[in-house]
Amino acid sequence: MVRQPYEAPSSLQPYLLRQGKVRDIYGAPEGGLVLVATDRISAFDVVLSPGIPGKGVVLTQLSNFWFARFAHLVPNHLLATSREQLGSPFAAEPALEGRAVRVRQLRMVPVECVVRGYLVGTGWKEYQATGAVCGIPLPGGLRLAEELPEPIFTPSTKEETGHDQNISFDRVVELVGGPLAERLRDLSLRIYREAASYARQRGVIIADTKFEFGLDEHGELVWADEALTPDSSRFWPVESYQPGANPPSFDKQFVRDFLEAVGWDKNPPAPPLPEDVVAGTQARYLEAYKKLTGHELKV
Repeated sequence: MVRQPYEAPSSLQPYLLRQGKVRDIYGAPEGGLVLVATDRISAFDVVLSPGIPGKGVVLTQLSNFWFARFAHLVPNHLLATSREQLGSPFAAEPALEGRAVRVRQLRMVPVECVVRGYLVGTGWKEYQATGAVCGIPLPGGLRLAEELPEPIFTPSTKEETGHDQNISFDRVVELVGGPLAERLRDLSLRIYREAASYARQRGVIIADTKFEFGLDEHGELVWADEALTPDSSRFWPVESYQPGANPPSFDKQFVRDFLEAVGWDKNPPAPPLPEDVVAGTQARYLEAYKKLTGHELKV
């Protein structure tokens, strides 16, 4: 396994357009964008240190798996998934192996399409206070981590800084129009249901996830960013799941639990991640990939 997190090659700097919390976005001379999933990891909207070696490879390869699996439902942004097809200068950089894709440039929809199938996280806190999640009333007496009667669509804003804000479906209609809002909701719920059913057969519960979509030059909806990864989803092992308590997970909840335990106030700078937390997080991401795809990933 890789012992050091990925570092961006200096030769790519002239092509860099933007750095997100996890991904570096480059302009591709051949057209489109090159997305590179780094090994950075964030929690509570703060980028932590050190990164998780190989994490970006897991995110990229798992996203590619899901994009291919649901290509019959919605087109995705992928143009090239192998390093050799990225074009110059990216194809010549071995550091990009497995973690970079070339994608279409889209007009991104300004909404995070969140689907929740289980009552956990901020949804659990809101339910305790109001009996609803994002304004959607739920039956009384539900327990922490309990499966909801039906998955619910709970969209949020996409904030450049700070926390995304939960919004109502009516607000989505105001932002993007009724027909597109309905398409976003219905498509998000369908992908989630089909993915959750598949994952459960492979020993993984997808408790919740978020999707991002864009519009192409013809106004067609395109699935973009990442797909059903440990960064964008909560993954729980089926065999140890019990409602009433936070289950163990295959995602970055392990990191969040460490940060909560040390009493960090969630303002930067964050405390450095100990070696055992880095190793434990890497192992969880790789296990999620293996369970969901049936293949081992070498990073």
